[in-house]
Amino acid sequence: MIKIAVPNKGGLFAPTLNLLTECGYHIKKSDKALTCIDHKNNVEFYFIRASDIPNYLSAGIIDIGITGIDFCVERESKAIKALDLNYGHSKLCVAVPNESPIQSHDEINNLRIATSFCNTTNAFFADSNITTVELEGAVEISVKLGISDAIVDIVETGSSIKQAGLRIIGEPISYSNAAVFTRPDYAENPDFKKLKARVAGKMVASKFVMIEYDAPKKACDAVCKLTPGIKSPTITPLKDENWIAVKSMIENNKVNEIMDQLEALGCQGIYTTKILSARI
Repeated sequence: MIKIAVPNKGGLFAPTLNLLTECGYHIKKSDKALTCIDHKNNVEFYFIRASDIPNYLSAGIIDIGITGIDFCVERESKAIKALDLNYGHSKLCVAVPNESPIQSHDEINNLRIATSFCNTTNAFFADSNITTVELEGAVEISVKLGISDAIVDIVETGSSIKQAGLRIIGEPISYSNAAVFTRPDYAENPDFKKLKARVAGKMVASKFVMIEYDAPKKACDAVCKLTPGIKSPTITPLKDENWIAVKSMIENNKVNEIMDQLEALGCQGIYTTKILSARI
């Protein structure tokens, strides 16, 4: 039975469960459950802290895991990243008190920095004389409590940092997103390849929609240029020999622009439908 680790809570929990469910896996977490079994797909899911998943993968205890890239880097995991996911985007930033004269990373020296990412922070400030104070949560309050002079923390909106009387300096020291990882010797396993194909299909589908419309036959070349599809659009003759029906995949971030241009070319009955999964 395949062992797959998923985050047990936090921002990665819900989108990961939704993704796997949409990929045909049967996964459900009850309040106290640490595991659940999907007999149909021969999978046992383990609900583990996102930051701990890299350790289980690195040790070969878990076969596949979904977690943040930043956690794998921080834990110096041997896990292999197989597929980036389109959620869990974050950035790791340096913040100092509002009254601090420090304006850039180059000015960080002889400071205590509180963070949950000690390895990443030490690597970034390798040429600076810093001391990292390892904390698992509520990093922002550490300056006010006097146990640190600055922090390195994950930033989403930045509101909690502002509330703590801190300000971000410089660019983020790293960026992250959720990803599918495998243990070091599992990348060629058929079960993993099946999961990867399913997840990749969902990722592709999220970027495209299907567009269908009727077009004047004389505009065939122009509409095919607008909606070329993956290989070629599907063209079907209509009873009226002056018209054709066209069906094609297009990028969902270009839908309105393309529809405007098709309408300008005299096309009618233009509509789009969502694609649930795709293999390209």
